[in-house]
Amino acid sequence: MNLRPLADRVIVKRLENETKTASGIVIPDNAAEKPDQGEVLAVGPGKTNDKGETKALSVQVGDRVLFGKYSGQTVKVDGNELLVMKEDDLFAVIVK
Repeated sequence: MNLRPLADRVIVKRLENETKTASGIVIPDNAAEKPDQGEVLAVGPGKTNDKGETKALSVQVGDRVLFGKYSGQTVKVDGNELLVMKEDDLFAVIVK
């Protein structure tokens, strides 16, 4: 991927939700909710403060994260739909 986010932004790919319930009922695409989990594909260098120091981001490439359903800006790169969002829009990192 030839995409490098600036400042405190991250590139996230949404992870797909299950299309079946626990009891085996198939959920159609138009009734499914937007996924609120994703994998971090790229991170920016960090935010620069008033003194000119750069504070590194707390997420890394490959982290699985939680975010709001309508967070970030959707972009298409090489046919893939990705989200560009600030680190502040992320809620948590999912620890395996």
